[in-house]
Order: sequence, then structure tokens, then C-alpha cells
Amino acid sequence: MELGKRIKAGDIRAASRLIRNIEDNVSEAKTTIKHIFPFTGNAHVIGITGSPGAGKSTLVDGLIEWHRKLDRTVGVLAVDPTSPFTGGAILGDRIRMQRHAEDPGVFVRSLATRGALGGLAKAVGDAIHVVDAMGKDVILVETVGTGQQEVEIINHAHTVIVVLVPGMGDEIQAIKAGIMEIADIFVVNKADREGSQKLHRELMTVLDMSKIPKDGWRPPILMIGNAFDPVEFDRGMTELTEKVKGHYDHLISTNQIGDRIRRKTRHELNEALRSCILEPVMKMLVTSGELDTMIDVLLKKESDPYTIAEDVAGRYLQDCIKP
Repeated sequence: MELGKRIKAGDIRAASRLIRNIEDNVSEAKTTIKHIFPFTGNAHVIGITGSPGAGKSTLVDGLIEWHRKLDRTVGVLAVDPTSPFTGGAILGDRIRMQRHAEDPGVFVRSLATRGALGGLAKAVGDAIHVVDAMGKDVILVETVGTGQQEVEIINHAHTVIVVLVPGMGDEIQAIKAGIMEIADIFVVNKADREGSQKLHRELMTVLDMSKIPKDGWRPPILMIGNAFDPVEFDRGMTELTEKVKGHYDHLISTNQIGDRIRRKTRHELNEALRSCILEPVMKMLVTSGELDTMIDVLLKKESDPYTIAEDVAGRYLQDCIKP
């Protein structure tokens, strides 16, 4: 396929077009994904998550710069909130990362959440494949940060960076949201603020109580100061880049990278099955009006959700497996 060939050649316009088609659920997009899939799996995927306003985009911007200094090509997928008017991404990342726009070694693309849970766009898995097939060495996925649902990034990334800031209740949020379990690296951002040391101590306490396997990775806690203080910020970004590399090296040396890739692949298969089986069935039920009828039956207590679901599965799945 011509589009697939252009993407493998690093064509930015072709990649942007395919990602747009993926978001719009254009059927031809799946065909192209099938074509480029064998050429994926080479990039180091890094997820950056945390509460809104934690400074994730500033860190992403810094990570881009540091990887480029190391002559690594970078792809960025910034998941933005959906515009209530257009249904598209608000594109804040394009403004923040403008200085990299002319760099041919950097590809930045916004994805709209469109109501998806987990602070991630529904299309993010396929979008990662697109950027991977372009030949990018590193892919940075910045989530929109939607509280307790943002843990979904673990299904897409090899390395997860959790960004916290003092004074926003993040110490409580981290424990509630299960972020302690998904973080490979903690960043206390804007560490010049009051309360940063307190947040650091609380994270240390929770980590000390966590059970880390003998060959496991203990998530480091990095303190990164104000981005307007170039010396301190540069020092923090240097340390962050080293820890990211250290974590990836750890995954490879302990053979844990295979577990991460398998989990990622399982999630992708689940999503593909949902797309190919559940979504068409739901569309038919909605279009025919049968879904509303089912809801009325449930409201009258004339049946139950499991019985109706079993009936639907029996009808539609039987049609799927007929020769």
C-alpha cells in the first residue's frame, strides 16, 4: 500500500493522515495498520501522566530536547481534552512544543479523548504503531490526566513517568488512583514550591511499605524545579533522562521487557476484539431501535441484563461463525 510505504519512509503528512483516519474510524485505516504492523515494536514508549496542571507538557518538551541532543528521533502523542464544539483536540501541545516544529527528527500529534476513559484517546494504541513504523526511536505519550482513570497508560508504555506537584493533593491522589503501582519514575515537579519536601517524604514512606521483588525496580523520586530557572531545570531533566534510560536497561537486563510487551499486546487484542465484535453489534442494536426496547424491558423488570446479553450474543455470534 502506498500510504504504508510513505509512513515507513517517515512521511509526516502520511502519518498525520492515517492517525486522523484512525480517530475518525475510517475503515481503510485498519487495512493500513495491518500493513505496517510487522514493522512496529522497535521504539521505547514512554508514558507521562499526572494531574492537570502538573507540568507534564513542560517535561515532555524537555525530554524532546534531551533525546534530540542524543541524536534520537522522537514521536510525541499528546492526548488533549476534546473540544465541546468540534469534537477535536484543543491542540494545546502544538503551542507548547512550537520550537520543535521545524525539526525533521520530531513528530508531534494531538489526539482527542472524545470521552475515552483513562485520560487516553481510543486511537492511541494504533497511533503508537504509526509513529513506531515511522522509525522513531522514542515515543512520548502524554495523557490528559483525568484522576483515577489515568492508570490506563500502563497498557501502552514500557516506562511510565508519574508527575506530581505540591499543593494539589497529589499525595492522596497517588494512593487512591493506584498510581503507586504503575509508576516507574516519580517526578515532583515545580519542586521550588512549598510542600515539595513533604510530598517527597510521603512518597518515600509509601514506597518503603511497598513490596518490591528482589530483581524489581524501585521507582526513583526526582525533584525538578521551576522551568524558568534554566540551571535547576536542566539538572533535573538530565537526571530524568538518565533514569528513563536506566529503567529501560533494567527491563532488558532482567527480561521484564517481555512481560511489558505481552501486556501491551494483550490489551491491543482486547481492543481489536471489542472493535470487531462488540461495536458492530451495538451499532445494529442502536440503528434498529432494539436497544431502546431492551432498556424498556429492563425498566419494567421483565428481564435482566444478563439474560438479554446472552440472547444477543447467541444471535449475533452465531451469525459470525456461520460458514
